[in-house]
Parts: sequence; C-alpha cells; structure tokens
Amino acid sequence: MTTSSALPEQAGRSCHAVINPFHSTHYFAPELGEEMAKAGIENRSAGYFACRGAAMGAVGPGTITATFYNFKHELVARHVPQVWTHATPQAVLDARLRAADATLRRLLGPEAVASPEMAEAAELALRATEGCSRRARPLYAAHADLPVPDAPHLAYWHAATLLREHRGDGHLSALLDAGLDGLEALVTHTASGRGMSYQGVMATRGWSEEDWSAAQERLRGRGLLGAEGELTEAGVQLRKDLERATDRLDRAPYEHLGADGVARLTELATGFTTAVMEAGAFPATLFGK
Repeated sequence: MTTSSALPEQAGRSCHAVINPFHSTHYFAPELGEEMAKAGIENRSAGYFACRGAAMGAVGPGTITATFYNFKHELVARHVPQVWTHATPQAVLDARLRAADATLRRLLGPEAVASPEMAEAAELALRATEGCSRRARPLYAAHADLPVPDAPHLAYWHAATLLREHRGDGHLSALLDAGLDGLEALVTHTASGRGMSYQGVMATRGWSEEDWSAAQERLRGRGLLGAEGELTEAGVQLRKDLERATDRLDRAPYEHLGADGVARLTELATGFTTAVMEAGAFPATLFGK
C-alpha cells in the first residue's frame, strides 16, 4: 500500500506498542492454563514454552533458549523437550488458539469481537505482515507458516502475533550487537522503568538473586548501571540505541502498510488494547521498576 505521506520515524514503534499487548493477553489468562491442562500440560512455564514454541515443531531446549533469549536455560531444560511427550505441537497450537478466542471474548465482549472495527484492524494488520521478512527471524517465520484464522478477532490476534515476533526477532539481533546477554537485557530494561518489574522477572524467567546481582555487576563494569541499580547516562543511551536499531530492523511492515494505514491501525489497536487492559488482562505488578 502506498500513500502520499512519509511514514513518521517512530510510527512503527508506536503501532507495535499497542498491538503487542493484544497478542500477549492470553499468556496471563486463566483460559490458557485450562486449555494447556486439557492438552496434558499443567505447569505454567512448560505451557508458555510449548505454546509460543510449538510453531517451530517439537524443538529442544536449546532452540527455545535461543529464540526466547531471556529465560535461564536450566528452566527451559526442566520442561523441554519433556513437554512434547504430553502434547504434540499441533495439539498445543490448537489449544492456544482456543485460549486466545475465549480470552478475547471475555475481555472485549461479543460486540467488540464482531465489530466492523475488529475486521478492519485484522485487514490492516495482515496487510502490514506482507512486508515482513522470514530471513534470520525464526519465531516470526515459524508463525508465518500457520494458517490465518477465519474469525476477525483471531485473524487480528494472529497478525499481532506475527508483528510481535517479527519485531522481537530483530530486537535480539540488536541485543547481540550491543553485547547484552538475556539477563543483562532484562536488567537494563527493568532499570529503564519500561520493562518487566524485578518481581515479574524473578517469577517467570528462572534467574536467581545471585544471577541478577552478577548481571548488575557486569553492567556496572561497563559503565551502564549505577550503584543503586539505575541506568547511567551511557545506559540510557544504550537503551535508546537499542530501540532505534530495533525500529530500523522492523520498519518494513509499516512502510508496506503506509503512513495512513499505520495511523488507522494504531488508532484501532489503541482502542482494543485499552479495553483489554481496563478489563484486567495483566497483573498490576508485572511492569515498572
């Protein structure tokens, strides 16, 4: 899609910021745990590794650690590949889609799910994904091979998933280039006030207090973190550079959609994400310092 107006520099980032939470709602919903349990997976971490990794097939722990990046490998290896003895990847994908369907219907209500605005959001987001690239983006590429659901709210959720994983894969390239390992990336993001809270990280990523402290010391040695755990001027600049690099690597889908389309998608996505957040989609302690 082409438009007469140029795409603003941070338009893709702004659009992603309101699309990504829509995808993420199911990770924190009781419906996902219920569907995973029906499939034979009762552990929460195992369910997350399985449902996000299933598009890649019955992969081993190394692949999950590599593509998810900020989980401790020992936590991953505790559940993968054993999780595939309980449910096949296809069974997990089916359960995940059912969970997403039930979650969005509960959070949004039947009118929003069936609204013309939802169908428009799905059409715009799917059009944006036409500009995505599979090269060096394993999570995106795997999900791009999945069929698009028929229901508009699930088609939009699917497109949101593709856009999220496309940006995420590019972000990992930026982290590697910046010399940040998975935990150092978490520490700096948390210190910025924009990432997961310390409590959220410790509850989900498998790291210990000793691991966290060691990562802080490594970052202090590079002049990126202060004595009290705050970002230094260099640390703040590094986080800005990371976002700019990620924006550059993720610009293609939004350029493909065009400035007018991105503006409209951002408007629609803001409405739907605001609605799910106001409905309590995310734990209050998940984000922020």
